[in-house]
Amino acid sequence: MYAVRHLRQFAGKHGDCAQIRRALPSVFCRAKQLNPCETEQGTLMQQEILATVRPSSARRWVGVGMLSTVGVLIIYVALATPPEPVWQVFLLVVGGASFWLTYRMWHATSDWIELTETELRTGAGHLIARIEDIEAIDQGVFAFKPSNGFLLKTKEKAGNSWAPGLWWRLGRRVGVGGLTTAAETKFMLQGLAQLLAGRNQQKDSL
Repeated sequence: MYAVRHLRQFAGKHGDCAQIRRALPSVFCRAKQLNPCETEQGTLMQQEILATVRPSSARRWVGVGMLSTVGVLIIYVALATPPEPVWQVFLLVVGGASFWLTYRMWHATSDWIELTETELRTGAGHLIARIEDIEAIDQGVFAFKPSNGFLLKTKEKAGNSWAPGLWWRLGRRVGVGGLTTAAETKFMLQGLAQLLAGRNQQKDSL
């Protein structure tokens, strides 16, 4: 509910849906989201999804295109001017790995990330982290965070996972971002910070 009050204040500052869309084009005023534009008897209606982060189409195509180009060039060099057999095999393996990474990135960035009051998850329903398990948001200058993203530190370790261009998890560290837009990740980070602040206030009041 702390996040609800925060978004109510945001809606009051920016006005109607059209103004909010211009200020934050990635925030959709639609069902299944926490919608600051829909009210019922003056009370903000609480929906399930608080924020959504989707990969940028332009960045997605550029990333996949660059990886594909690298794979083509490496395999071309290995076949057109073959070096020693060992190095030729090495180049072919690296070229094949580039195409494999291209496929992984294309598949991963067809998904998106959703923030609810209880968890951070993908659009396909894969759990990234539970809000109650998030210990802190690492915003340090030297934090190893993805491009246009943020870094989380969880209380417990979880299995390592990687969705190239969207998110990754390594032990207690969770990185969100990569091929995403800065406006979307910033809005999600603000919502997540409000949820954590509200959780900490509830603990302090007990």
